[in-house]
Amino acid sequence: MKKSNKNKPIAALLILMLSVIIPSFAQKKEIPLWDNVPDEILSKDYSEKIDYEDNGNIKRVKEVTQPTLTPCLAVPEKSNGTAVIICAGGGYSYLSNYKEGHKVAEWLNSLGINAFVLKYRLPSDLIMKNKAIGPLQDAQQAVRMVRRNAEKWKINPTKIGIIGFSAGGHLASTLSTHYNDKVYDSKDKISARPDFSILIYPVISMENGITHEGSRINLLGKTPSQEEIDKFSNEKQITPDTPKAFLIHATDDKAVPVENSINYYLGLKKEKISAEIHIYENGGHGFGLGTKGTNKYWPQTCEKWLIENDYIQKPDGYVFTYFKGNGEDGLHLAYSEDGFKWNTLKNDTSFLKPEVGKDKLMRDPSVIKGGDGLYHMVWTVSWTDKGIGYASSKDLIHWSKQEFIPVMADSKARNTWAPEITYDEKSKTYMIYWASTIDDKFTETKSDEEKGYNHRIYYTTTKDFKKFSKTKLLYDPGFNVIDASIVKTDNGFTMYLKDETKVPVQKNLKIATSKKLEGPYTKASEPITGDYWAEGPTAIKIENKWIVYFDKYTQKKYGAVRETSSGWEDISERVSFPKGTRHGTVIKVSAAEINALKEIK
Repeated sequence: MKKSNKNKPIAALLILMLSVIIPSFAQKKEIPLWDNVPDEILSKDYSEKIDYEDNGNIKRVKEVTQPTLTPCLAVPEKSNGTAVIICAGGGYSYLSNYKEGHKVAEWLNSLGINAFVLKYRLPSDLIMKNKAIGPLQDAQQAVRMVRRNAEKWKINPTKIGIIGFSAGGHLASTLSTHYNDKVYDSKDKISARPDFSILIYPVISMENGITHEGSRINLLGKTPSQEEIDKFSNEKQITPDTPKAFLIHATDDKAVPVENSINYYLGLKKEKISAEIHIYENGGHGFGLGTKGTNKYWPQTCEKWLIENDYIQKPDGYVFTYFKGNGEDGLHLAYSEDGFKWNTLKNDTSFLKPEVGKDKLMRDPSVIKGGDGLYHMVWTVSWTDKGIGYASSKDLIHWSKQEFIPVMADSKARNTWAPEITYDEKSKTYMIYWASTIDDKFTETKSDEEKGYNHRIYYTTTKDFKKFSKTKLLYDPGFNVIDASIVKTDNGFTMYLKDETKVPVQKNLKIATSKKLEGPYTKASEPITGDYWAEGPTAIKIENKWIVYFDKYTQKKYGAVRETSSGWEDISERVSFPKGTRHGTVIKVSAAEINALKEIK
């Protein structure tokens, strides 16, 4: 009977859909590890099989006959040449090559690490003369291949590590302790020693009561000798030359007891080898890059370890721009790596002396990095002037000539206080905004308190800081308002502002939002700060949570609140700022820029 072709279009469509659904890493080119697989036995009854998840991702790979290495190279600008070979788990019976393979490669790439997904052969008497060393042969060859092609792939040959999950962790620790074993003729003198290992809920031991029984049976058979058990119990094979390691495990792991990691760590410690271990209260087995609870954050912990060991570039840090006293000595800068602990730069002396304005002050310095790559700064020049100061810089060290921008020259304004800048990427426009009091406006909220100041927020826009639009009213919340600071969010723009009302006393920070930078902004929220006087808000997103820093000026110290799913929590006790810090702004900068600032004395 002639076969029908009516299903061919459907099959073609399914193939096309899978090519879109399957992640790009799954489509990267696999490189064969061997021209001739060592000690190979050809078997017609053994061929590679792939199981797919419903969304098209590769769930697992079984019966591997041709081991491969899949390079997933990082963006060169982010990399310092580190490479990591990835060994997925699966009890030596299959490879979880998406969850513990290509997905891990994505994470490593995001850190600037060149990742190589190893599809290693699973131990089998059908295709191997000695199944106990088959995976080790592939692991040794993978390291040698990466090291051999280091120049081509822009890799530092002294920064090649291996990461393994579960049984893949056994392979990674086996390589770390058996890299010199002559398990095949390498035909060159290139070392197979990894420079470091990352072991995630790893099988380490083959000993009864500690091992993962399935992994041991698959690797060594049902009745291994004590000599074989000892040889592949890698906690017993550690020498002073074993590479440093980072280990992760959960206490409640019922598949691979936590003693596997503990004993390996203790073995490294005994040999005075650098090691770090993190044991979580719960998480079970197979949580990959983390699922819930504390184990969810092990990748961030590992990232810090990689930074400290110079395997990845230091991430961007933060700089705080502030003034001291009355602002007479100019711009001060502090830096932080985490947004909590802030350290002075240039011994807390000024980076820029004020030169413009009626009183030649530099209060409330607001700095942003613009679309042109320059840092743009505006500041308060006087208590009673009708303009603001402006300067720009490439590096926060060398500044352009200071300029006075008379933003309120055509009005009866008594002042221009706390100017800030926000850049609108969509329109390529900068908006400068500030607080001013105009005596004959908004009289309904005018008070005799505090010299009769009664502010609203005004603004101007510019694309080049040479031509400026006509000044307009930006925000009238129905009360005396100062210190507006606007940030771009996923839903539009958020303005943090100070309610300056003294009778009845407010002196707190609130929020208003808008779809557009130039408004209109919503009614001000309830206070996000506590029972203290706060001013000068500046906000930044750290670890996916907004943090707002502010001046607790009556207490002569700085504070902070952090956004949560249920509101705002006060984290003032967790932050520390240089003594005397006043009204600043926080910006994200590169580690290289911070290092350059540190050099200034």
